[in-house]
Amino acid sequence: MLSFDEKIRIAASFSELQRKDVSLGRVNFHYVESDYEKTTVLYHLHPNGNGFVYAEYIPGYKADAKGLINIRDYSEEALRDIIAKSIQSLTRSDKPKAPVAEDRVHVADAIEDQPEELWEDEVGNQLSVTFVEDLWYIYAGENLDCAFETYEEVQEYLAEEGFLKQ
Repeated sequence: MLSFDEKIRIAASFSELQRKDVSLGRVNFHYVESDYEKTTVLYHLHPNGNGFVYAEYIPGYKADAKGLINIRDYSEEALRDIIAKSIQSLTRSDKPKAPVAEDRVHVADAIEDQPEELWEDEVGNQLSVTFVEDLWYIYAGENLDCAFETYEEVQEYLAEEGFLKQ
């Protein structure tokens, strides 16, 4: 297990994070350039080695109700990786750009080969995604859940809801 000082050093090595000391010797690190209201990347890093990273929108991690995962026993490499992923998850500008109008034709052509995408959450609920004319539709069975103009919005929405592409 990394020491408190080692975890602080690793977090401080991310220039985009800002340290904020909080009560009981704990330390938070914020990503002030976040594209969302949420800015806390590291939460309550404690001298006893405990602490949390915000991972609500990171596929493959099981976050608690607040979107946090415990990093107490993380190695340096694992901690650097999850911090970088957390920052990226709070940055819309790092995500793929939405297709421009002429690119939508190519996206639509690609979808014709695969008329439906399936997404599934951790308990087995499935949603399907289809592209019709200029909109992306998400269905829960035969019921329309929502529609989006870009595939980026679809991916963001489904990740927020805890779904992974099958």
